[in-house]
Amino acid sequence: MPAFSIFVCLGIGSVAGVIAALCGVGGGVIMVPCFVSFLGLEQKQAVATSLMAMIGTAIVTSVQNQRNGLGDWKLAVCTMIGAMIVSWFAAGWLKALSNERLTQVFGTFLLIMGVKMLFFGKA
Repeated sequence: MPAFSIFVCLGIGSVAGVIAALCGVGGGVIMVPCFVSFLGLEQKQAVATSLMAMIGTAIVTSVQNQRNGLGDWKLAVCTMIGAMIVSWFAAGWLKALSNERLTQVFGTFLLIMGVKMLFFGKA
């Protein structure tokens, strides 16, 4: 991997780490658009790569949040089981969708959630 790509990845990871720690997101919201825009990955590759990269972020952030007395393991494990089962099958959809359609789905989801949080979120 060229040195430039390493620095870009470190920068993307740093921003994603801050957003993940503060907002509980980072892979899809930060990494996917950056991988596509700055590293030229196709949408499918960007999604798959961000999920792989988020494994470490999720582990270290979860450990730190547990040390801070935050988080509910019962809810987390229950949610994790549901997410793991469905995502196993949904990963097949990733292969079936075109990069263009996947980008549209991703953008629509971000737009809807952003509007919801801005105008209807609880402070």
